[in-house]
Amino acid sequence: MTSALSSGQLSRPWVTPELMTRRTRSFAEIRAVGGWVLWQERRPDEQGRCVVVGRAPDGTLHDLTPPEAQVGTDMHVYGGGAWAAECHGPDMLVVFSDSRKGGLWRSFNGREAQPLCPATGPEGVTYRYADLSLRDGRLVCVREVETATGEERADLVEIDAQGTIRSLQSGADFYMSPRLSPDGRFLAFIAWQNPHMPWTETGLHVMDLSGSGETLCLAGGMGQGCSVMGPFWDGQRLYALSDAAPADALSGYDRHWTPVAFEPGKAADSGTVTWRDCSLPPAPAEVGLPAWVFGQSCCAALSGGWLLARAVRHGVPVTLLHEPESGWRNVLAGAVPDDVPVPLGDGERFAWLNSPPDAPPALMIGTLDGAAQEREIVHRAWELPPEVVAADIALPETLSFPVEDGPGPLCAQFYRPAQGPHCEAVMGKPPLVVIVHGGPTGQARTDLSFKVQWWTSRGFAVLDVNYRGSTGFGRAYREALDGRWGVLDVQDCCRAVQGVIEKGLVDPQRCVIRGSSAGGLTVLSALAQSDLFVAGTSLYGVTDLRGLAEETHRFEARYLDGLVAPWPEEEAVYLARSPLSWPEKITAPVLFLHGDADRVVPLSQGQALQKQLPASSLHVYPGEGHGFRDADVIADSLARELAFYRDVFTGRRNA
Repeated sequence: MTSALSSGQLSRPWVTPELMTRRTRSFAEIRAVGGWVLWQERRPDEQGRCVVVGRAPDGTLHDLTPPEAQVGTDMHVYGGGAWAAECHGPDMLVVFSDSRKGGLWRSFNGREAQPLCPATGPEGVTYRYADLSLRDGRLVCVREVETATGEERADLVEIDAQGTIRSLQSGADFYMSPRLSPDGRFLAFIAWQNPHMPWTETGLHVMDLSGSGETLCLAGGMGQGCSVMGPFWDGQRLYALSDAAPADALSGYDRHWTPVAFEPGKAADSGTVTWRDCSLPPAPAEVGLPAWVFGQSCCAALSGGWLLARAVRHGVPVTLLHEPESGWRNVLAGAVPDDVPVPLGDGERFAWLNSPPDAPPALMIGTLDGAAQEREIVHRAWELPPEVVAADIALPETLSFPVEDGPGPLCAQFYRPAQGPHCEAVMGKPPLVVIVHGGPTGQARTDLSFKVQWWTSRGFAVLDVNYRGSTGFGRAYREALDGRWGVLDVQDCCRAVQGVIEKGLVDPQRCVIRGSSAGGLTVLSALAQSDLFVAGTSLYGVTDLRGLAEETHRFEARYLDGLVAPWPEEEAVYLARSPLSWPEKITAPVLFLHGDADRVVPLSQGQALQKQLPASSLHVYPGEGHGFRDADVIADSLARELAFYRDVFTGRRNA
């Protein structure tokens, strides 16, 4: 690589393996409970342990799960929603799944946990619990049951204080977001059937718990072709997020997740509860995220019928407030919440987990319309090295590129090489690292990421592509990839690279591409279909679509029916799209990085293709699953990848 350190610059960039192995923490799932603010905190310095942490009304911080607990669940592999909390007088009760011990547990004020529900049952049955919701002592959640023969099924259950379990709903392939109404009479939940995913077709259901047990579908459902998710209550009014087109939508309406509302009533001649659709104006941005994990919260009700939402506009997070009299407007300017902010007891201030592009994640408190300098940083996930200055951090620039077919424009986040005193300087145009996000139903994030800054602090530009199929741009943009995975995503990544080359932003002779999981398939396909890239890295990536359809876990078992073609009827399409079918087309060097405990994309996928590519290498990380979690592994994988590209650039590998 042609680079040189300018006068006065350090010999090492500020993003070092040592910094990455300092065990930087991460935050998720913020809640407001009885005047407290609670969140889940992952601690790599404690072997990746997840803890529920609370900020008391007096401002002090407390661990609310005991040291021996590991809060988490592997339901759907990706987990989420593994805890719920409620104040009982002076005590804070936390009920949680434990990913190490299994089962459900409860702890008061972080003291020793007591078992609530077992991890195993008779005849080798295994139970998993997720999407916990606790209201007035009543716990509801999703339960997954796996038999000794490997058969899996799900239901919704209610669990009392003695651990007695009552099944409330069963029969659907999948459930999510069980939420009790404030008076306890109704249970709202989301359900869907194979071959759909939660972002393709789901239904919003309400069950009457008062005795009749009647269950109604209020929105979406089988054959409706829309995704409804994230139900929440405001008194007797039920809200959810739906990407169905409003009844009065004009031709060309851009369908996207936006709040909808329903209110209960009674039929004139009976006691049957009916539900009235309460029209709301669509939000001016997509309010929702693909439900890869449980426990996400993107919208909440405030007093007076107001709504607060965490949304995405053109791939960039925004916070929106809906006032019944005046409609939607932007609030929290400059803040980047991960979830919807939660109101504090005074009604004026809010707390949120902030993930900006230029600072570490932090718990923040402030008012919706207050100035940025008036916001209080309560707790940081980690600290930047003290010598780092603003110029050392590369910031995202949103770029768009015209497309000839289908919805557009194509969007990407572009990062120029950082120019600070603790970064490598580049002589001439910089090399380019193209990032292909996973999913493929996902999106390029804009928060400060070591996985971006590692490259930009070393003289690389980075292009993080929101190829069509990504979320945050509406349903049409997301659905454009249906039946075209391995084709349209490759086309879009190549188009974005051509765009930055045409703008003169990067060196066209030093473009490389990297992708994880589904993004790995895009990487390998791009190397086979284009000469834009001199090398590529597949991180736990897909190489054999037929094998993936046969081997992957229950949640994604029919995912490929929509992305590729119906399985197994269209097996020929799976073979034609699989990199394993045409290794001779991949002539550029490839680095494969994979964990040997991957349940989503088995290690055998990477091994099978790597053996057929002379200019390739494979490194396996023992004990790692789908997505590297250990800080040492993340640091090592990036160091290997950097050395790989530098060898390619200097000709030490046969490109």
